Amino acid sequence: MKRSFWYGIVGLLLAGPAHAQSLAGVWQGVETDTGEPGTTWPAVLRIQKGKGTGLFGVLYQEVSGQPSTSVTFQVQGTPTAGGLRVEHGRKLNETGGSAFTYWCDGAITFTYDPAQEKLSGKATYRPVGDCDVGSFTFYRVKLKSAATVAAGAETTIRVTGRNVLWYADAELKKPVTTGNTYRTKLSKTTTFYLAQGYYPTKQSPVVPITIRVTGSAPTPKAAPPLAALPTPEPSPVLPPLDTARPAPAPAPVVVAPAPVVLPTVLFKLGTAELLADGIPALNQLVAELKARPALRVRIAGHTDKVGEPEKNQALSEQRAEAVKVFLVKAGIAADRISTIGYGDTRPLYSSPDARNRRVEVEEVK
Repeated sequence: MKRSFWYGIVGLLLAGPAHAQSLAGVWQGVETDTGEPGTTWPAVLRIQKGKGTGLFGVLYQEVSGQPSTSVTFQVQGTPTAGGLRVEHGRKLNETGGSAFTYWCDGAITFTYDPAQEKLSGKATYRPVGDCDVGSFTFYRVKLKSAATVAAGAETTIRVTGRNVLWYADAELKKPVTTGNTYRTKLSKTTTFYLAQGYYPTKQSPVVPITIRVTGSAPTPKAAPPLAALPTPEPSPVLPPLDTARPAPAPAPVVVAPAPVVLPTVLFKLGTAELLADGIPALNQLVAELKARPALRVRIAGHTDKVGEPEKNQALSEQRAEAVKVFLVKAGIAADRISTIGYGDTRPLYSSPDARNRRVEVEEVK
């Protein structure tokens, strides 16, 4: 979008002869690099196959920070050697516009990354007003691990998507975990409901993922009866506490089910470089992880509101990964640590404040 003008474009890569799977489905993403620094356009693509190799569908797109300003386009596409060339059809709906604003249209060429279930491409708009170019990134949630598992077996469920949020219900009231993997033991066929935190919109999809469970979980053996314990000796009477002596200081990090802000683990402005002041707190976290070998944690990265939201999102993910790298180098197994970034969406203090450049840690059940 240029200056006071709003516009959108849509694209999707069709599963042509070169692709082993259909790319029909729902994709969530964003448009950037349009000549307006710091401005983004979240989008949802709903695509299905037509006759032959044809493709048709719709794009819903919002102006970032102004969800009441949106557009829905009908689209059609033609497969190419590298993916698909998509052109706009008619505009199905528009909200929040005015006589001085408009949405650009034209064509876009996409490429497809099957490992990440990612679409990326560049748009070329018709020369109307300030319309020129735009960049696009889209992801879809798709199960990449086995859809059937044995009852009671340790299972790692893997999915694609960006900033994936897992829930136990379609209304998204019962959160389960976050990230692209979930290690669990299932006793019955279970459906999880997944959403992406990557540029959500009013029409962001909820994707059900069902894991079928076969067999029965083994029945745990009953523990042998405990022998009678001897009557304990009465506790000795201790002298009164020396009230002049200060109590010992609490440990700086105790991992609890609720997220805990790591004290003093801050970063230099605009980087994922750890400041030296945060190393003692990280060492304390290492000690707790070594003392509790079954403990698994999630590291969440955050930024302040200085800079562009998309870059802050990437930076928050890098900060979480920087802490994970520190823990792994200290001897903690990488599979005990997951990471997520929230960008500048969850500040603890009014910006600008360096304390927002932080990480949080929480226990993963």
